Amino acid sequence: MRNILKFIVPFIVLLLTLSACTQTDRSEKEESFDDKELLYLFENSDTNQKFKIVHVNTIFDSYLEKVKDPTSQSNLELYKEEVIQPVYSDCFENGEFIHIVDSFLNKAPTSLTELKIVSELIETKKDDINALIQDALLQSAKLLPSESDVAVCVFPSSNSNVVMYTVGAGKILIPYNEYFEDNFIKAALAHEYHHSTWAESYLSTHSGSVLDNLIFEGKAVMFEKTVYPDIEITQMDFTYNNKFWSKIEPDLNSKDINRSLEILYGGNGLPLFYGYSEGYKMIKSYLDLYPNLTPEE
Repeated sequence: MRNILKFIVPFIVLLLTLSACTQTDRSEKEESFDDKELLYLFENSDTNQKFKIVHVNTIFDSYLEKVKDPTSQSNLELYKEEVIQPVYSDCFENGEFIHIVDSFLNKAPTSLTELKIVSELIETKKDDINALIQDALLQSAKLLPSESDVAVCVFPSSNSNVVMYTVGAGKILIPYNEYFEDNFIKAALAHEYHHSTWAESYLSTHSGSVLDNLIFEGKAVMFEKTVYPDIEITQMDFTYNNKFWSKIEPDLNSKDINRSLEILYGGNGLPLFYGYSEGYKMIKSYLDLYPNLTPEE
């Protein structure tokens, strides 16, 4: 799968740029919207933690039809009315990192033909998608219980880059595209679930340094691999290279967003996705010393 690791970087950006933002007002349309095709509900029978899958494609089609006809509304106004408002409370409201999905809230979609195709694809695969998401969330919650209910919002996307977003504690957004594979959905969602539960309890302790971000991503990768040990979407390099480490060691306490992303992604003399690999190795080394620690610990 192309660009398989891009789902994790947006969360680092939001941690480093966390700021206040204005949220869209709730509307009567949101409060009254009730469509069984839109929602898939289930819960963890052991903890009663509730989960919700929001299939935004079921209302997206209405926008795709209405946008064809000229009206006094702009495409953005129509998009907000038809797509965003009905799902706002589930997918965005009070999200600690809502600004990271600003493009979903405040930019009208383009490539409408491609979006129509993806929307229809989601509809035909809805049962399979539900099963994959349900498995990922229940398996993750079994290892890392949370006090928050979780909503996973599935938007059709024409973007071939693979990206998932944690909007905040209990809110995960999946821009589903035609390149998604089953194993990726499960492992990537486990990764995002870790971010969601982390945001619930530890956001205030995050300094935003390069070292903190390496550890932050290392924990999520470790959790992803713990939930699904037979699925590998994040490849690791277990060798130690003093040349590469010497390039980042002076910057470990830096809070420079560009340097953090450069190390995580690789570049400027560093291997591809170097930071994820190093973060994972840090967590693995710690767990080798304390093998009885639980994911929650």
